Amino acid sequence: MDEYFKTIQKGPFEATWESLRQFKCPQWFLDAKFGIWAHWGPQSVPMYGDWYARNIYREGEPQYYYHWRKYGHPSKVGYKDIVQMWKAERFNPEELIDLYIKAGAKYFVAQAVHHDNFDNWNSRYHRWNAVNMGPKKDIVGMWCRAARERGLPFGVSEHLAASFSWFAPSKGHDTKGPYKGVPYDGNDPAYEDFYHANKEEYELEKKHGKIVNWYSPNPEWHKKWFLRIKDLIDQYEPDLLYSDGGVPFGEVGLHIVAHLYNTSAKNHSGINQAVYTQKDTRPEVYTVGVLDIERGAAEDILSHPWQTDTCLGGWFYDVRAVYKTPQQVIEMLIDIVSKGGNLLLNIPQKPDGTLDDECLYILDEIAKWMRVNGEGIYATRPWIRYGEGPTKGQGGAFQEKKLEWTQEDFRFTQKDGKIFAFQMKYPGDHKAIIKSLGLSSGIFVKKIKLLGFEDELEFDQLENALVIKLPEKWYDTGYPHCFCIEQN
Repeated sequence: MDEYFKTIQKGPFEATWESLRQFKCPQWFLDAKFGIWAHWGPQSVPMYGDWYARNIYREGEPQYYYHWRKYGHPSKVGYKDIVQMWKAERFNPEELIDLYIKAGAKYFVAQAVHHDNFDNWNSRYHRWNAVNMGPKKDIVGMWCRAARERGLPFGVSEHLAASFSWFAPSKGHDTKGPYKGVPYDGNDPAYEDFYHANKEEYELEKKHGKIVNWYSPNPEWHKKWFLRIKDLIDQYEPDLLYSDGGVPFGEVGLHIVAHLYNTSAKNHSGINQAVYTQKDTRPEVYTVGVLDIERGAAEDILSHPWQTDTCLGGWFYDVRAVYKTPQQVIEMLIDIVSKGGNLLLNIPQKPDGTLDDECLYILDEIAKWMRVNGEGIYATRPWIRYGEGPTKGQGGAFQEKKLEWTQEDFRFTQKDGKIFAFQMKYPGDHKAIIKSLGLSSGIFVKKIKLLGFEDELEFDQLENALVIKLPEKWYDTGYPHCFCIEQN
């Protein structure tokens, strides 16, 4: 690998843990708070959910049966054929980015490659890409132009590192039925560059009943990953790179992170403005960038920047999905921001590139709320505590669930000497009682406004609570409201 490592951009960062831990999160990311992600690719074609390319080769899985009955048995019609069906014929990135900006997104992330080993850009090192096959379009490039023309920081996600192990079931065959013993199409040498030379990973998974190596130790695979992700950075110079796991492959991954940061520094007067997000929760790892918590959140305020990534429904378009409501998304956003995090939200796209009516409705509702309450979200920082009240979510990845908030639940942020208090449920008695802001707190309240309401509010600051009277003209919107509290 040494000859490849020599090709990385020179700059302030070396490809070592010690050097990369000098990372300082750029202001744009700390202020952004809300981003939108297009987790979109050929696995959207069947409209039958995430991990489709893997599960059609896992006998007995719902996607296996769906694929067999709709397209044909995976020994005859496999994922290689699905990618050719992806046309993205109504894809309009300009229109979608405009929608996302209207909904309040301050950065945008495009999926560059999923575990399915299909590159959504004009890949120099992989023939299975969206310019050469399927849509015959540079999907990443189109997203990139649309975002940057509108001044939106542009990121890419790579899920490629895990592909070598993830795709291993394609080397199998049915154990019963009319196709018993007939090899799936992943065994065909003609498609080894797509399904991988991963027979050993298949044997490991068959023995243990699960993926053994999320990141395969195969050195040839490390080289291929490096070349393709470096190519991605070189072509689009992203403001954010997301890995679906920890930093891949030791020093190989460190060279990619250094290349990302040094490429950004080259374009910004020697100062890195790019962000690398990954999911390893060890401080010695996540301090090289930003910790990403998939479908979960931090339990309390964290001393380092972090991000939640989640989806309205499933990761790829799924006709069976039940979406989060606008209320759930807004509540999650408030809770995450109160603890110093960002929310990166995937809006599932149909295979033609459009959004369904429900997604459009949710985006519109978020947009309305953000127009009123964004002051308490954007460019804020956590207060001395993230909140008060009985309702608390469980910290960590994959701990996402709908919370039942009460009128005693508040989440706090601060900016420019002001405290923003979000009341998570409308109070039946039209009063907000904030125990953290009594006189005993040492904070003396001068005036209070309700975002979206013109007049100042009546309040009474008692020894152990701040009591705020909501205006008679205000009504329960179903979404949290926000008080802007100024101090003496």
